[in-house]
Amino acid sequence: MKVLKGAEVSAKLKEETEKLTAGLNGHVPVAAIVRVGERADDLSYERNAMKKIAAFGMEARSYAFPEDISEEDFKREFGKINNDDAIDGILLFLPLPKQIGGRLAETLIRPEKDIDGISPINAAKIFAGEADGFAPCTAEAVIEVLRANEIPMTGARAVVVGRSMVVGRPLSMLLLKENATVTVCHTRTKDLKAVCREADILIAAAGKAGMITEEHVADGAVVIDVGINVDENGKLCGDVKWEGLENAASAATPVPGGVGAVTTAVLAKHLALAAKRRRG
Repeated sequence: MKVLKGAEVSAKLKEETEKLTAGLNGHVPVAAIVRVGERADDLSYERNAMKKIAAFGMEARSYAFPEDISEEDFKREFGKINNDDAIDGILLFLPLPKQIGGRLAETLIRPEKDIDGISPINAAKIFAGEADGFAPCTAEAVIEVLRANEIPMTGARAVVVGRSMVVGRPLSMLLLKENATVTVCHTRTKDLKAVCREADILIAAAGKAGMITEEHVADGAVVIDVGINVDENGKLCGDVKWEGLENAASAATPVPGGVGAVTTAVLAKHLALAAKRRRG
């Protein structure tokens, strides 16, 4: 079984990003990373994103606000970032605290700066198959892993386990754009193992540690593990149980070191694209 490592895909994305930024007449793209509160997972991703953006030759600025910030104050401060011409792209951590109502932030963010694909306009573009929309970075990272490893998507049967707007649903649209035949599964899917075993490409994005086992995998299938969980021993793990997987899968992404390592590289590429579209 081939282990599909994210570092190799990230290196290819860095080359693509550098080609994009080379056409900006010396302009260095700038990302705003906007965080409300001090959630440990947000802090970890922020550090990784800032490091990746810097490694790709661009700049990231952190904007952190207190957990108890009022909706009015957040709208005012976010508006300043949103309308700052020096900012090419924005990464906004969700969910926001309950005092900031509904989907306020998603509707406020300017679509051309929305480099993690949270705005309704970008979501609509992805579902319509339009080329100028930004998809959520994790969903697009899966496509980049498949493409970099020359895994055919055209005509392939792809099964996506998970239907969130962060991964499952947008990923299914991206796979359709690549001419795959897509099935989306969820907690109400009958006989999940049987459905999964029909897949040439099986993508686990349910957020439940070890729910996909070798029994879900058809001989020769490619398994992409999007899950990020912590097991009973406090170790990072995915949605796929690795033990026995080599008996069925032809290739699989590890956790950690797989899709997660590509997600921040996609974010950096999106930043370069946003800058090129705004200034190119």
